Amino acid sequence: MYCNGRKVGFAIKREPSKAELAALKVLTPVTEGAGVVNGDEINRAKSDHMMYLRASFKRVFGSFDSESFHLIDPRGIIGQELSIFFFRSSRK
Repeated sequence: MYCNGRKVGFAIKREPSKAELAALKVLTPVTEGAGVVNGDEINRAKSDHMMYLRASFKRVFGSFDSESFHLIDPRGIIGQELSIFFFRSSRK
């Protein structure tokens, strides 16, 4: 898989299912936010819920073995509301 011309991982191409397309259609008008979609809105059982988070993130490289993603609020400020950190562990 490539992102901005760089190889970033591995992926396979597949067609989305009808349930996945329905979920994406429900979330199309959402520009930023977090919430829960009821199952009946995405053609599933009423008790089946889907949580979502849609936002802008800033990617920060710490070193070869670490990177992080920081949530950017609508005003463009990086706060500490949500940060996701990835660290590569070595297997020996």
